[in-house]
Amino acid sequence: MTSKYNKWYHPYKPAKEFDKKVAYFSMEFGIHQALKIYSGGLGFLAGSHMRSGFELKQNMIGIGMLWKYGYYDQGRNEDQTLRTSFIEKNYNFLEDSGIEVEVKLHDNPSVKVRAFVLKPEIFGSVPIYLLSTDVAGNDYLSRTITNHLYDANELTRVSQSIILGIGGAKIVEALGGADIYHLNEGHALPAFYHLRNQGVKKNQMVFTTHTPEKAGNEERDARHLNRCGFFGKTLTNKRLEKEMVNGGMINYTVSALRMAKKSNAVSKLHAKVSNEMWKDYKGISKIIPITNAQNQNFWQDKEVKKAWEKRDAKAFKRRKIELKKELFDVVLNQTVKLFDPEVFTIVWARRFAGYKRADLLLHDIKRFEKLIKNKKYPVQIIWAGKPYPMDFYAIDIFNHLVNYTKYSTNLAVLIGYEMELSRKLKAGSDIWLNTPRITREASGTSGMAAAMNGSVNVSINDGWMPEFAKDEVNSFILPELDPELPVWEQDKIDGDNLYDYLENKVLPAFYDTPKKWSNIVFNGIADVIPAFTSNRLARQYYEELY
Repeated sequence: MTSKYNKWYHPYKPAKEFDKKVAYFSMEFGIHQALKIYSGGLGFLAGSHMRSGFELKQNMIGIGMLWKYGYYDQGRNEDQTLRTSFIEKNYNFLEDSGIEVEVKLHDNPSVKVRAFVLKPEIFGSVPIYLLSTDVAGNDYLSRTITNHLYDANELTRVSQSIILGIGGAKIVEALGGADIYHLNEGHALPAFYHLRNQGVKKNQMVFTTHTPEKAGNEERDARHLNRCGFFGKTLTNKRLEKEMVNGGMINYTVSALRMAKKSNAVSKLHAKVSNEMWKDYKGISKIIPITNAQNQNFWQDKEVKKAWEKRDAKAFKRRKIELKKELFDVVLNQTVKLFDPEVFTIVWARRFAGYKRADLLLHDIKRFEKLIKNKKYPVQIIWAGKPYPMDFYAIDIFNHLVNYTKYSTNLAVLIGYEMELSRKLKAGSDIWLNTPRITREASGTSGMAAAMNGSVNVSINDGWMPEFAKDEVNSFILPELDPELPVWEQDKIDGDNLYDYLENKVLPAFYDTPKKWSNIVFNGIADVIPAFTSNRLARQYYEELY
């Protein structure tokens, strides 16, 4: 099969400053609602990057996975609690590139990996090659490797890394090779081992680390990985020992940091945390900050943009009411609750993970009840987000919120937190609430797209916030805590501060001083654009990492 997409191809002549050939590996890409190969922030970031690569005419391609069932479809059980469904996806807008490579996996000498391409004209991104093992000639088990994003089975997860890494690197070789190989997080680590085996130089490999969370920095038994084919060839015990850390383990992040010429963290604060986290490991590359960002053309409402450019508070308010109505149609459809577009609306929406504290607002039920029953300053609150399907602690928090809010007229928990709902929530909220335990949020990009749409950040001073936030000027920032405090104490202090801020600063600003409120809104938009747009990010990667 001949196609322009079975060689390195762009529909434009790459801009001179971006002519280095870059292959960008990511386990997930959030490019469009309909292409369900993403779970959350990592994918949203990668998607925004690929869109900006296209807008800036960069000589870059994406390498990802074609997940047959995606992450999962979020539904409800009979009592409205969370149900996870896995529904097969078939995408007629992807083109078969005709490129098929073979990867040695466990005892199988040749698992076939086929590349399907998302062409630039479909969603306005650089070409993205999506790999599938669900192809004729593979045995049943091999065909299931690309079924589920972040599969809970450990062996499958290892296989997915090998397919993305080694399979992906071989696909890039078939396209003519790249000048730079960029791993977005450690999932595709086998690519670096394969490339090293092929004689690719260290100065062609770069790496992005995304999380200070232990669970996000995979670590597995080195001998087991060697048996699986993780290193592209079987390593001798002596050679394997050189790769080991922490008593016979391979830490994906440490290995990637050692093999890359240069690495980056995803905010200035995260760079400090990362350098501190990994400093005791010998031979790691320098970790510089390149703060995450979001694609303005995709995420920002066009009417909001016009109102902001003219500093027209009336036009902004009119548009915000329309956007709230669109969001409240979803609330009505899902929960049969009629929200009021004139009422102040708080949204907490992101991946459900314990440290992000979706339920911080409920920390002191008496104070929470007082807040939601305040006649002078009425509020509406919406929660949305996907817990990992096997994270039962996070699922319990989700279900607790569902049960608690079920009969409250001004509280709602939404399902289906994917790109489309995310966009509606960012555009239709008055504030975007961000409550991680401090130092544990690497970046937290959702607040950037919210700010672009005039949703004011109320946040812990973590992740990207220290680079952006000016309390009561463009956002509301809770007092900083000592991260060494016991978590229950952190939760109590942060919870109390949150009630104080909402009652005494945020709500009075919205209801009593609309002029002050619209200044905060417009300052937020001005301070997020262009500093936190992915065109800045895509440019910075070329200048500082590649």
